[in-house]
Amino acid sequence: MMNFTLSKFIKRIFPDLIWSYPSSDNKKRVYLTFDDGPTPAITQWVIEQLAIVGAQATFFALAKNIEQNPDIFELIKAAGHAVGNHTYSHQKAWNMTTTEYIEDVDLADNFIGSNLFRPPYGVIFPRQAKRVSSRYKIVMWSVLSRDYSCYCTPEQCLLNVLNWTKDGSIVVFHDSAKAFNNLKYVLPIVLQRLKKEGYEFCKIEL
Repeated sequence: MMNFTLSKFIKRIFPDLIWSYPSSDNKKRVYLTFDDGPTPAITQWVIEQLAIVGAQATFFALAKNIEQNPDIFELIKAAGHAVGNHTYSHQKAWNMTTTEYIEDVDLADNFIGSNLFRPPYGVIFPRQAKRVSSRYKIVMWSVLSRDYSCYCTPEQCLLNVLNWTKDGSIVVFHDSAKAFNNLKYVLPIVLQRLKKEGYEFCKIEL
């Protein structure tokens, strides 16, 4: 997953991609997203934490994980959350031709069935983006938790979210084994803190 500096660079190249959803009314809304699942035990834990505060979220799933855990994917949808396409195999965009990339995305769609798409690592090239955008809405983010990083402590991960979240923010977490050490510390605090500050937790619907 790309860092903050690269994120800003990509945003300048792709201003038409979805980076946030500022409200047009007086309500404060935040859009929590979870990438790379479904993962046994971890995704269920996330669903439980969201339910505690009545939060909705969006899960950008890997189709290869859905193949292995179809029951967990169904739990996500049954709980009322949105789902998005995060490709089948999480391959790197820079290692694939445009045709190969689109084939991987479309293969994933057979399992996911969503018009939402987020590129793995947050990286997509103009030709790939043009092809993907003809059929999917590409959703990026405005707040990167960095929960996946072994160099990011749980405390820093929490600050990454709380210091940068504002109305309309799209926040990236990961319901993956690699991220869980940070996620299990950060998510409950984020949910309680933002709820106390008057935020509504919304899923992405386009």
